[in-house]
Amino acid sequence: MAEHMRTASIAHAQTLETNKLIRNTYTLLSLTLLFSALMAGVAMATNTPPLNPFLVLGGYFGLLFLTSALRNSAWGLAAVFALTGFMGFTLGPIISFYVMAVGNGSQLVMMALGATGAIFLGLSGYALTSRKDFSFMGGFLFAGILVAFLAGLGAMFFSMPGLSLAVSAMFVLLMCGLILYQTSNMVHGGETNYIMATITLYVSIYNLFLSLLQLLMAFFGEE
Repeated sequence: MAEHMRTASIAHAQTLETNKLIRNTYTLLSLTLLFSALMAGVAMATNTPPLNPFLVLGGYFGLLFLTSALRNSAWGLAAVFALTGFMGFTLGPIISFYVMAVGNGSQLVMMALGATGAIFLGLSGYALTSRKDFSFMGGFLFAGILVAFLAGLGAMFFSMPGLSLAVSAMFVLLMCGLILYQTSNMVHGGETNYIMATITLYVSIYNLFLSLLQLLMAFFGEE
């Protein structure tokens, strides 16, 4: 009887910790998305030109490393907002370009934004309610993202629009898988740090939005 009560107490404590992790993650994610949108708006309002891809990659990986190093301290929150604010600022010139490039650019941006939100909410809700374990996807996602990233660099340097679209389609699928994987990790104890969970979900949303936007522009953009 005592052993049963102790087991139940441990399970209850784990449930409380999981719920706290999920609540903190989605709260921080919401704030970072709002801040990222604000920074994108600043970049658009100031007509900031597209940033050098190497600068973007350097800034992203540098701030990601900083966030990971500070994830267990209060400074980790500052690093999260620095990273997401930077990524939001880089997004502004991209959105401005697409809006100006095609006649229905603004509508396609809104479609990409709405589809991103619907996909994220649907996949996160499914992982949270079904409580299925998607940890088996970890190795596949890591390899797939690495391949897609290298293919994307190749498409950019060698000006291969067909490969670029294929990479965007790959990223849509991979980011959907990453959302399921990360949410499942929070539910099953694979991730216990809400700062790192927030970063993973933010990167998933960021890449999902950009990939959907590129696909929509390619197939439905009006001259």
